[in-house]
Amino acid sequence: MEDKFYKLFGTKKPIIAMVHLGALPGSPLYNKENGITGLIKEAKKDLEALQTAKFDAIMFGNENDRPYQLNVDTASTAAAAYIIGELKRDIKIPFGVDMLWDPMATIALGTATKANFVREIFTGTYSSDMGIWAPNAGEALRYKQNLGSEEMLLLFNISAEFAYSQDRRPLTDRARSVVFSSLPDAILVSGQITGEAASMNDLMSVKKALPHTPVLANTGVKHDTVIQVLKNADGCIVGSSLKEDGNTWKPVDPKRARDFMNIVSKFRK
Repeated sequence: MEDKFYKLFGTKKPIIAMVHLGALPGSPLYNKENGITGLIKEAKKDLEALQTAKFDAIMFGNENDRPYQLNVDTASTAAAAYIIGELKRDIKIPFGVDMLWDPMATIALGTATKANFVREIFTGTYSSDMGIWAPNAGEALRYKQNLGSEEMLLLFNISAEFAYSQDRRPLTDRARSVVFSSLPDAILVSGQITGEAASMNDLMSVKKALPHTPVLANTGVKHDTVIQVLKNADGCIVGSSLKEDGNTWKPVDPKRARDFMNIVSKFRK
């Protein structure tokens, strides 16, 4: 598990940066005037800024498709595949995808775009803003196998945002159970919503419980906390902190992105 993960990212502490696609067709915030062409232009600008800043990997996500769905609109997934396809020639580092909050759509998108990894909630039962949330890891992993995407890594988010777990076992017990039963390539620990930090105690305790499984912080990592995160985890996913004014819904700020990776580079040295 560890070898496969570190071979892909080429470092023991990978930093994965988010390319938040604009609202896609089928979602309420979709900008019909700018259309798909506008979405491609915005995503390309963010991609260029993140690659110039020397992030280890990037991940495309549909954070702007609010209200979120547990079964994503097919039009949104198709549009995301088209956009990523148009950007493929510009992608120089490993990349992943995530269609919130639908494991099957995420795996389909990852397969269609030949993504190196995907992120989603694959396990658990939650009371959420979207209703009762009960993904099926067995179904998702068999779907991945049937699509011939055996090499695509699966990053399991085990503390769902916008939700409350109905499984009252301690987070560390849930994490150990998921690794035993559901074959993740990495475990992600999140805060309550996008842009909010995971509890450092949660991150530390999960890593202690899973010494041989990559454990990453999934949300809320900031310039002034990334070193502490990397001391206690095996990497992180970062989005909001890299945006203009640290605002999730704004474009990537090239200077904030460079500053973030400068901090990481100094820590690595």
